[in-house]
Amino acid sequence: MSPSAPIATESTLPAPVLIVEDDNLVQHRLDLILQQLGYTSDALIFAASLAEARARLAEHPVALALVDLGLPDGNGLDLIAELSAADPSLGILVISAWSTEDAILAALRAGATGYVLKEREDVEVALSIRSVLRGGAPIDPFMARRIIAELQPSPAQVVATPPEPSQTANSTLTAREQEILQLVADGLTNREIAEKLELSRFTVECHVKHIYRKLAVSSRTRAVVKARSQGLLS
Repeated sequence: MSPSAPIATESTLPAPVLIVEDDNLVQHRLDLILQQLGYTSDALIFAASLAEARARLAEHPVALALVDLGLPDGNGLDLIAELSAADPSLGILVISAWSTEDAILAALRAGATGYVLKEREDVEVALSIRSVLRGGAPIDPFMARRIIAELQPSPAQVVATPPEPSQTANSTLTAREQEILQLVADGLTNREIAEKLELSRFTVECHVKHIYRKLAVSSRTRAVVKARSQGLLS
C-alpha cells in the first residue's frame, strides 16, 4: 500500500482532526495530505492561533491534533499540554519548522505523541500521521538519535538517593519540579528561572505545566498557595 493510500474507511478514521497552523500554504498542504489518507473536508478543523484553537475545542472535541509550535499568539506547547491533560490518549503530532533539541524534547514532555519537521516530503508527513493513527510515536529521524541519548540517564542519575524532606508519599513532584516551584514562589519568571538553572525556557515551561497538572491548578498563584498548604514549599 502506498503512503498516500487511505489507511481505513472514512467511518473508522478518528475524527474530527484539529490542525493548528497559521501559514495558509501549510494549511492547504496538510488538507491535501489528510484527504489522501481518507479524510473528508468536513472532518478537518483548522485554527491559525492558540485562541482560535481553544475556541474550536470548546465547540468540538477532537480525535487527533496536528500542532505547530510557533503561533502568532504564543507557543503551541501550551496547547499540547492542555490537550494532553484533558485526554492523555489523544494523538498529538507536532508539525513544525523548529528543529532544535530543546523544542522537540519540550513538545514530547508536554504530551506530544510525535514530531515531524515541515521540511519533510509529503510522503514522510503522511507516514507520521499514519503512525499516530495506529498508536505509534513517530519522531523525525534527524533528531531521534539525539533524543535517545538525551533521555538516557547519566550514571549519577542511576544511583538511588533518599527523598528530600518535602517529597512526601502524597507528593508526586520531582526534585526539579520542587526546585522550580520554589523559584516560582520567589517571584521569578520562566525566563529568569531558565537562566538561573541553565535550562531552556521551553524546558522550564514544561516543568511548570507538569506542576500545574500534578497540583490540579491553573495558575502560578494557585500553585504556590496549594503547595504551601501541602508543605511542599519552605
